[in-house]
Amino acid sequence: MALVEAALVVHLRHLYYPGDPLRIFPLALMRRDDLVLELARELATVIMLVVAARLAGTGARWFAGFVFAFGLWDLFYYAWLKVFLGWPVTWGEWDVLFLIPWPWFGPWLTPAAIALLFTAWGGWVLWRQVPVRWTRNRLLLFLAGCGLALAAFLAPAWPLLPGGEEAFAGFTPDAFAWGLYLPGVALMAEALALALRRCP
Repeated sequence: MALVEAALVVHLRHLYYPGDPLRIFPLALMRRDDLVLELARELATVIMLVVAARLAGTGARWFAGFVFAFGLWDLFYYAWLKVFLGWPVTWGEWDVLFLIPWPWFGPWLTPAAIALLFTAWGGWVLWRQVPVRWTRNRLLLFLAGCGLALAAFLAPAWPLLPGGEEAFAGFTPDAFAWGLYLPGVALMAEALALALRRCP
């Protein structure tokens, strides 16, 4: 699936950035039909990951299967982009990460780091058959971390929302909310580590 997504993105890059598909900023607006199709593809990908994870079992094993598949998909997506397009060129290069509920922006390395965390944790749980114990506090800690990381990805586009779709034309992000992202990743990592421990 990562290969399929990367292939589609390569086609979109050549379509919307014919002069230089390695550069996606300033942002070019997608045609409405292309945007609807891309939103549907993103939603379908998430549904596919949920269904695939369900095959791993229920409860904690389902969650481990989901984060493992999600992380692996994201890592190989960037690997295939590098193979087919030669992108990303630099470690700090910005990307359009997702479009639901509005565009997520961030250096490509930021979602890749989360994907690496998810792949390592989920793979360890599934491979070693490690028992996972979620408590209310551990779950809240994980969700708080997810919320902070998500806020960091959504923050660059926040000022553009009142202007509607046209406000995104020619947009170039210039600052990433590291103050939200880094604590968010730390909280997620702590919660995942705690989930491997016995409850007191």
